Amino acid sequence: MTPGKATWIGTSAILMWALLALLTIGSAPVPPLQLNAICFGIGGVIGLIWTARSGFGVLRGIGWKVYAFGTVGLFGYHFLYFTAFRLSPTAETGLIAYLWPLFIVLLSGLLPGERLGPMHIAGALIAFAGAALILLARQDGGAHGSVWGMALAFGCAITWAAYSVLSRRLGNVPTESVTVFCIATALLAGAAHLAMEETVWPDTNWGWISILALGIGPVGAAFFTWDIGMKRGDIQFLGVASYAAPLLSTLALVGAGIAQASPAIMIAALLITSGAALAARASATKH
Repeated sequence: MTPGKATWIGTSAILMWALLALLTIGSAPVPPLQLNAICFGIGGVIGLIWTARSGFGVLRGIGWKVYAFGTVGLFGYHFLYFTAFRLSPTAETGLIAYLWPLFIVLLSGLLPGERLGPMHIAGALIAFAGAALILLARQDGGAHGSVWGMALAFGCAITWAAYSVLSRRLGNVPTESVTVFCIATALLAGAAHLAMEETVWPDTNWGWISILALGIGPVGAAFFTWDIGMKRGDIQFLGVASYAAPLLSTLALVGAGIAQASPAIMIAALLITSGAALAARASATKH
């Protein structure tokens, strides 16, 4: 697989994550850990079907440390993310949590064979400004922030960036391994749900459709395509392009009539597009 093709496959994860907010809203009133258990379970089933094509022997050849790494990455990020928003349900918390694309760009410079240029950094910062504009413009209903919540949000940003960048070091590990990551995450989320939450099921058909769509896409297939992009694609471009997710997410909410269009969206679109273009140009000149 060429780096270009892998980059486009990785970009599909960003497009799927753009529907995360819309489908999560649609899945209410299911609590977050229960939702994670269901969605990662669906993702794991999809992975099993995909893995069956080449045989499950490929999973037996992978060491337990790799499985532990992937499970900690997926479960750790989502546990920290949802806990952060329970303690601090504010736009500022979302902004801190969304530092992970910037961290991916910066940490990628430590990888063998990768070179981080000034335009990569500039593109990441410009795109971050666009994402910040989107997130800070959202109404949070007067919710108050918590220092612990924001600290956990920072931890979840570091967790996902580290998971993504270190996946590059596991380039020889087949993407089928994500199947086990998803199943293990579903089991851990299920256990945490039983210990911390009350079980609530969707009360509408749209709720069930939203959960199924989440498990198939943003909390399912997206992790497989992201793994391919991180291992074989342009990691710096993907890091900057990830800032398109909050913009596309907001546009999806506007299209569904849940959010209102505003001038901030147009400005954010310009900033994010400009930042991604800078990163793409820097990536083109480094090869």
